[in-house]
Amino acid sequence: MSDLSLDATQLDRYSRHIIMDEVGPAGQAALLDASVLVVGAGGLGSPAIQYLAAAGVGRLGIADDDVVERSNLQRQIVHADADVGRPKVESAAAYVTDLNPDVTVEPHEVRVDPETVGNLLADYDLVVDASDNFRTRYVVNDAARLRDVPVTHGAIYKFEGQLTTLVPGGPCYRCLFPEAPDPEDAPDCATTGVLGVLPGTVGTIQATEAVKLLLELGEPLVGRLLVYDATDTSFQTVSFRQNPGCPVCGDDPIDSVAEVSYTDGCRIASE
Repeated sequence: MSDLSLDATQLDRYSRHIIMDEVGPAGQAALLDASVLVVGAGGLGSPAIQYLAAAGVGRLGIADDDVVERSNLQRQIVHADADVGRPKVESAAAYVTDLNPDVTVEPHEVRVDPETVGNLLADYDLVVDASDNFRTRYVVNDAARLRDVPVTHGAIYKFEGQLTTLVPGGPCYRCLFPEAPDPEDAPDCATTGVLGVLPGTVGTIQATEAVKLLLELGEPLVGRLLVYDATDTSFQTVSFRQNPGCPVCGDDPIDSVAEVSYTDGCRIASE
């Protein structure tokens, strides 16, 4: 799509982008040509989906195999009370369609695992990792890195959020966390609870990182972990480097996620 192909409605809808020198009509056309896969339509995925759709990302995939529960509604804001019992991908897709008719939304009602991740990633420019468990995070990281697909990663716990951006040539998730923590040390929000507004902050920053990557502007969170504490509204940044011994992005990487057994801390066992 060239910038000349923006019609009058699009020029109006995206006018606040178009008047920015850093974006302009060419940048908006690039967003409309772009494709993003959001893994997870829950707390983090909801604001990411909202803002990517509003920004005019032309093709938006949403992968999730869960259904809407009433307890989700405290934070998963693309779903409504009437959606309880409905597949999350259907509810989220309907939200996107109502928000922006320019966006082609592709619901994938599937669990993201080593068997499905390859086909899911095959046709997207970028992934927003809005998953809620370590196994999926490692699967997404490994498959995306092997396919040279950038990932914006986010995670939340009670009052705290963490974010980083993973791009080809930079450190990957395994460089930051070589192994998953013991499940007892990292319980999910169903066990510990989560502040309802927290994922809104984290997921919105993930969408920001995605748009920056698609527009090739600014400094994404590559090699930096951003830690947000909602209790005192503080942000801290921790730098991390690529590990030459990383089995995914190091000097001797694996060839396929099929080589990995995503159990026992999601480690890649040596032969």
